[in-house]
Amino acid sequence: MPKNLLKNPHGDEDFSNWELTKNGGDKWCIEQVPDDAVASYFRTSFQPCLKKQVIILLQSGYDADYLDSAPEVTVRDWYSTHSACGGVYRLIVSLLNENREVIATFKPTDVTLPDGSTWTQVTHKFTSYGPGLRFISFEHGGQDNKNWKGCYGIRVTGSSVTILPKP
Repeated sequence: MPKNLLKNPHGDEDFSNWELTKNGGDKWCIEQVPDDAVASYFRTSFQPCLKKQVIILLQSGYDADYLDSAPEVTVRDWYSTHSACGGVYRLIVSLLNENREVIATFKPTDVTLPDGSTWTQVTHKFTSYGPGLRFISFEHGGQDNKNWKGCYGIRVTGSSVTILPKP
């Protein structure tokens, strides 16, 4: 099984390894939950909240020749809403070359969710994108749709970016 290249995908280490690119409203929050499957998750507020990690692939154990063969890159993310408040979820993942120029991007349409939406997973596989991959930018988040004070917006957790290992 390929390893997850994202660090701190559940918020177990507060916001370490994440850059808060938008931190609106009452800002990002982390909630600890008594659940065997998910110990914690990130929550957004009433104005846009986005956070990002950029993975440096050459420092993550991949060599340039293998990356130039365009190995399959799989992205996964889990999102839901608060039981009493809906929200808007956003995801943007880009494959970048050595100059951090975009090779390929996955940016689905923002998802508007009603109150109490169950956990949903989004998955995308990058294939046939050509040579030059050196970095992966993963950014996600959202906001609530009722403009409530606090962190009642989109919840995200269990994010992952994996690369198919060498055969």
